Amino acid sequence: MPNAFLSGIKKAFPYISAAASLGGPFGVMAASVVGKAIGADKVTDPSSDGISNAIASAMASPEQRQALLKAEQDFQLQMAELGYKNADDLEEIAEKDRDSARNREIQVKDWMPKALGLAIMGGFLAAVFLLLTGHGKVESAMAGALVGYLSAKAELVAGYYFGSSAGSAAKDATISKIASQ
Repeated sequence: MPNAFLSGIKKAFPYISAAASLGGPFGVMAASVVGKAIGADKVTDPSSDGISNAIASAMASPEQRQALLKAEQDFQLQMAELGYKNADDLEEIAEKDRDSARNREIQVKDWMPKALGLAIMGGFLAAVFLLLTGHGKVESAMAGALVGYLSAKAELVAGYYFGSSAGSAAKDATISKIASQ
């Protein structure tokens, strides 16, 4: 999905998007809200991407689009009752969560995250190399699923060690807000 479209979804549905990016119970709540709005019991994939894809496909229908906008407003009220005054509060939780995970690693000096990160990155690079050179004898659909899965996990590892675009997006928004004042 193009970044401009994802950005539009985040602007139109800030609370749902922020909760989806947090994952865990917030992601499940967001998936449930979106699922009910589009007439499904739940979104089959409660990840940020799954929720974004569900919203994107529902945007084609004017009825579902209206239902999603109403769901965003209701979710905003629900989050306000829980003490979250704006979507930035949810983003701040996600940022603190990432920061605490990194600080834990610094303090504990645990080798396991590094070993897992190396194994995931190595597995991804090895799988891609074997498949592209023809040494990996796998059905094409299976190869696509395998590379897609490993690619997603490699992206998480890279985001953990080198930062994610969420911080960059927040910085860009702050700079934009300051420049407009």
